[in-house]
Amino acid sequence: MNATQSLIAGALLLALATASAAADPKTSGKKLYCWNEDGRKVCGDALPAHAVDSARTEISAKSGMATARVDRALTGEERAAAEQAAREARSAALAVEAAKRRDRAMAESYATEQDLRNSFQERIVLLDETVKASQFGIAGRRQALLSLLRKAGEAELSGKPVGKTLAENIRGQHDELLHQQDVLKQQVLERSLADQDLTAALERYHALKSRAPGGG
Repeated sequence: MNATQSLIAGALLLALATASAAADPKTSGKKLYCWNEDGRKVCGDALPAHAVDSARTEISAKSGMATARVDRALTGEERAAAEQAAREARSAALAVEAAKRRDRAMAESYATEQDLRNSFQERIVLLDETVKASQFGIAGRRQALLSLLRKAGEAELSGKPVGKTLAENIRGQHDELLHQQDVLKQQVLERSLADQDLTAALERYHALKSRAPGGG
């Protein structure tokens, strides 16, 4: 039986079932079901277990009109993807709402642009001081390492072996110098981001003030 024949057969079965149901008043509240099996349209007054998860159309046995269309059940992977998408949508909505609250708080907290700048300036000053302290510490660590290397060089020039304690101190100073340099890089990045944050905050502030009643 080809696809056209299957469709015709399904339509005939549906018509016969509907006509029979309409003739029997006891079936006025019953439903008929139509679903696909291997490319064939199948209809019946009961939904078999193997078709429970299939997409189907539910039809009133009395009127022959479709009353509902049920999508097929999702696979485990599809359900997981749908749940992940829902979580991401909720997170995005929460982030938008949080941003709105921050903007409202900003507009209410700072009467002038200078007030906003002053609040950021405290953070910027602290970051500047932190960067300077790290630079000073690195300079001192570098001098200490150079002093130890000089002692090791003098020992080698005089034909003496570099002592274990001196060698360990050199390695320790070198490792600590590398660590402090990495910390400084992070601090410099944070300082740069502070400027960017201030610029973004000023843009938001001006936009909020312009939308406020009486804003320019």
